[in-house]
Amino acid sequence: MDNEILDLDMSQTKTVLVVDDSRVSRMMARQFILSARPSWVVEDAASGEEALEKINTIHPIHPILVLMDVNMPGIGGMAAAEQLRRSCPGAHIALLTANVQNATRERANEMGIGFIEKPMTEARIHALIAALGAE
Repeated sequence: MDNEILDLDMSQTKTVLVVDDSRVSRMMARQFILSARPSWVVEDAASGEEALEKINTIHPIHPILVLMDVNMPGIGGMAAAEQLRRSCPGAHIALLTANVQNATRERANEMGIGFIEKPMTEARIHALIAALGAE
């Protein structure tokens, strides 16, 4: 990938997209993200389809980070992540899951997609944000 794609422009507001069919999980993720980075914008989506709409609309969002639940109705997290990877090549994507099969992990690794184990905790979200190196 080009370095320009991976560079985080520090002059722009950072946006995170949280995709989970559980409203409680989306609210927790929002709280954990904003406790670490209060100036960031947190968008959410209840499905893979809604996430793709937010990325591909007339007023698209450009997240630096996407947290994606794996098991959701409709487009599953892995399939949605694959499409988001094409639309947002510079975004960091992390799948939220309690149980990852080796084949899924290998496929995700090939696409540069990471994992966060469920249950989601503030410490895990903060560690992921810190690893991004973005303020």
